[in-house]
Order: sequence, then C-alpha cells, then structure tokens
Amino acid sequence: MSESYAGKINRKLLKKRRIIAAASGREKADLVLKNATYVNVFSNELCQADIAVAEGLIVGMGRYEGETEQDCTGKIVLPGFLDAHIHLESSLVSPKEFVKAVLPHGTTTVITDPHEIANVMGSDGIEYMLQATEGLPVDVRFMLPSCVPATPLDESGAILDYRAIDSFYDHPRVQGLAEMMNFVGVINGDEQAVEKIVAAQAHHKKIDGHAPDLVDNDLNTYIAAGVYSDHECHDLNDAIAKLQRGQFIMIREGTAARNLEALTPLLCDKYSERCMFCTDDKHPNDLLEKGHIDYIVKQAIALGADPITAVKVACHNAARYFLLNNRGAIAPGYLGDFVIIDNFENFHIEKVYKRGELLVENGVVKEFPVPEIEPYLVERAHSTFHLGTLSAEDFVEKRPRGIIGMVPGEITTVDAGYSDRIDVEYDVLKLAVVERHKNTHHIGIGYIQGYGLKSGAVATSISHDSHNIIVVGTNEADMAAAVNRVVALNGGIVVLDKGTSVAEVPLAIAGIMSEEPLTDVNRELENAKAKARVLGVSAGIDPFMTLSFMALPVIPSLRITTRGVFDVNHQIYV
Repeated sequence: MSESYAGKINRKLLKKRRIIAAASGREKADLVLKNATYVNVFSNELCQADIAVAEGLIVGMGRYEGETEQDCTGKIVLPGFLDAHIHLESSLVSPKEFVKAVLPHGTTTVITDPHEIANVMGSDGIEYMLQATEGLPVDVRFMLPSCVPATPLDESGAILDYRAIDSFYDHPRVQGLAEMMNFVGVINGDEQAVEKIVAAQAHHKKIDGHAPDLVDNDLNTYIAAGVYSDHECHDLNDAIAKLQRGQFIMIREGTAARNLEALTPLLCDKYSERCMFCTDDKHPNDLLEKGHIDYIVKQAIALGADPITAVKVACHNAARYFLLNNRGAIAPGYLGDFVIIDNFENFHIEKVYKRGELLVENGVVKEFPVPEIEPYLVERAHSTFHLGTLSAEDFVEKRPRGIIGMVPGEITTVDAGYSDRIDVEYDVLKLAVVERHKNTHHIGIGYIQGYGLKSGAVATSISHDSHNIIVVGTNEADMAAAVNRVVALNGGIVVLDKGTSVAEVPLAIAGIMSEEPLTDVNRELENAKAKARVLGVSAGIDPFMTLSFMALPVIPSLRITTRGVFDVNHQIYV
C-alpha cells in the first residue's frame, strides 16, 4: 500500500527535526569526519573542522560528535565529483557495472545522454536506462536525446521528435535536452530542431550544445536560440569565443576526444567559473587504467592548474549549471557526498561516501542492490536485430565506389578516390553498413584505405550513431560470416578469419552494452584488438572505435551509411 500524503509529511517532519537537532549539537550526528581539512568551494581555500552528517545531509562544520566518527587528520576531504556529459553506453557495460567502475574514483553524480540506446530502441531505450539507473549509489541524471537519428541520412531504430520525448521532462532525474548536434538545423530555423528547443524551455530545462568551430553570426544564432553549453571545444580560441557569449564550457577528456591540455588555460580566475569537466565517451580500458573525473583533476593539476580550482570545476560548477543545488560543496544542507584523498600531489582516493554512507574504502566497493527493469524492456533490449542471414553475394558490388581514406589517430577522413575491387596489397578493403533495425535489406557498400587488414574481416554493431552493423573485410565471404556472427551474438564485436571467429565481445544489451563485469569485457576487448592487429590492422587505428565512427555522416570528409559512401562536405553520395 502506498504511503498517504499525511504520512509523507510526517516522515519529512521527523527527518527535518533530526537534521536540526544534529546541526545544533543537541543530538549526535550520524557521521562525523573529525579533524577534516576540506576544500571550501565558496571561499576557494582549504578549511579545517569536523564535518557532521545526518539523514544523508551535511548539517554543519565545527565541533561535533557522531554515532560514527572517522578521523581525517592529514587527509583532504573533497565534494563528490560530477561528470557533466557522458554516454553511459560508451563504457560497453551495464549501468550497474559502470557505477562499480567510477565510484572508487570519487564520482558521485553523472549527467548522461542515452542517445546511443535511443537510436536503437527509441523512447523504450530512454525508459530502459532510467530504470537501470534507479537507486544506484552514483546519481544518474539525464539529458534527453535531441538528435535521433543524428541526421536524416541515417536509418536508426527510431525517430524521436519533440512529442516522443516530452513526457520524460516530468521525470525527477531529467535535467534537460542533450547535445544539440544539429547546429545547422538550429541556425537555419529547422522546424524539428526549434520545436525541441522550445519544448525544453517550456519545461524550464537546460539545453546542451555540440557545435565545433562555430563562429561569428552562426555562433550568435546558435546561442540565441537557447543553447547553454558546449563540450566540443578543441582549442582555446573556440572555447573563449563561446564563453564570452555566455556559454558554459565542458572541458572534455575522454577516450575518443581529449581536450584538457588545450583548454587548461581556462582553469584560471578569469574563466574557471564557467567551466566543468566531462568525459563524453569512456571505454573500459580507460576506466580501469586511468580513472574517471579524478584522472582529469590529476592531469589538470599536473598541467599547472590550482588544485582547489580543479576540484571546484570537477564538482561545484557542474552542480550549479544543472541546478543540482544540494551537491558539489561541503556546506550545511548539501549532500554528504565526500571523496577523501591523501594529498593533492598523489591524489590517491582512500574513501568515498555517498549521502554519509561509506561505499568505497581503498578501492573496494560496498555491495549495492541492482535496479529492477520491466521484463518487457529487458526483452526489447535483447531483441534488436531484425535481418536475415547474409551471404557473400550480398556484398558484391561491381560499380566503382568511393574510397574513405583513414587518418591515423583521427576520426576525420579524406577522399581517396574510387575503386571497383578489393586490393589488399594497396590496403583497399571493402566496407559496408548493414541495416539491422527494420529488416530493410539495405546494405551500403564502399571501400576504405588505411585500416591495414591483410586477412579476414572485422564487424561491430557499435556504429555511431544509428548502430547498424559496420563491417570491413578482405573478402566478401568473411564479411558475411562476421555480420552473421554479430547477429547470432545479439550484438557485439567480431574478428573473423577464413570463416572462423578468432575473437568476440558479446554486447547483448541493444547490441551496444555487455551484461558481463567491466574487467571481463575489457579482457575480451583487448584480446579482440590483439587479434585484429595480428590480421594486420594498422598502428594508430583503433580497430573498433575508429571503425564505429566511419558510419557517422556529420564528420568530414567521407562516411558510409546504409545507402553507400557519403561526401559530408558536399552532401552527396559518391
């Protein structure tokens, strides 16, 4: 039986009285961090005091006694970190496994854009992620996908207009509208893009941006339309131009894009108040070997940033931007989310508290309950492949097709001309994208140079942003076999040679996330990379991540879709 309104009020009154009694010192607090040196994000200094927590909230700093006391002499206490923009799906694991990975690194809140799973499952994908993150010990907040599909050229699993996402704004963990990638549409007053902005503003929500290198009146127009932030700044001039026009700058340091070094000069008195940290995409190896927001803070300090400024950017600024007014600081009325480190030099995280509860000690995470997901959504997430068995003949194309020229270490490409055949000696391989959502039988075929494969094929259902199946191969038979194996796995990454799969990473949740532990997924992924290298994949090319971006037709100059090779600069198929 649900609790009555009067019952809720009575419970809240009791809780508030407990907070007041603990704050005044009339009763012991639940937790006291004794002799704490802590970062004060309001006065921008280190302060010393006991920090008292009751009912999950900080109730005071001063002299306190607690039912549980933790001596923090010689340690530094920080507010919990906040990732201002991430796609949880990029970790390749379920939300609970992601939380297990980032909590030891001091992350207590993340802002996620579920556009990867939404491109596969539509609004069901958003609902799946909301349920999969309910009650986790890292607060997962949402920005609703603004571009599903990313462009009209894509064949995704759904098309989400403003009506399809409008009801989600009423969810208590939805903060706004995610990265408005269609900046061209916004500038030109495209009806659907403008509708989404107007709807988000009608709900008094934030709208995040995605507009690399936008300048002059185009930039003015984009911001005037209502876009409040940007995470695509890769150089200082771009960032300052946006900051001067009122945008907040998300300094991104993730797996696919790393902008911290270029933007570190923003971490100064003049600019830092308008900055926050984000990762955007964070792959298993990075999470395990480097960390999360703590890694960005450490790197910023190593690059010369003031430690207190770096910490403030990692928590308080993002909390203010997203109107999460009870986190991101150590002060009365704020959540008891703490990170205890040894010092700023080593930045070793010893303990992590969430709402006053010790959840991580020396890297070990306390067990927590797994959220329940509706059976319908679980079934839906595991049934996202709708296509028949393919054969070598499905990949035969005798007409000349464009060659996508890869650039080592980059996801941009160049136009490398045309070919009508595979030529392994000259590193001209066949490339295809297979539509997998609606059984349209659409297969876009082209060629790619620079990938380096000498034998076999590589296929993956991580294929931004629509997540069809992208496959590259030295022969059509292995390409077909690799795609068929991806489908048999319910999604994943397959490295195949001479008809035999030599490495696999199953991704059974919507074809983009695994149900296995992060360490297992990372081991499988690293093994698959090694096998791909044995088959010849070039150094400087990530066999899977780089390949996955070859299907995103918003990045110059050539991409491949389910309809063939597309020239992004001239907006024509080649």
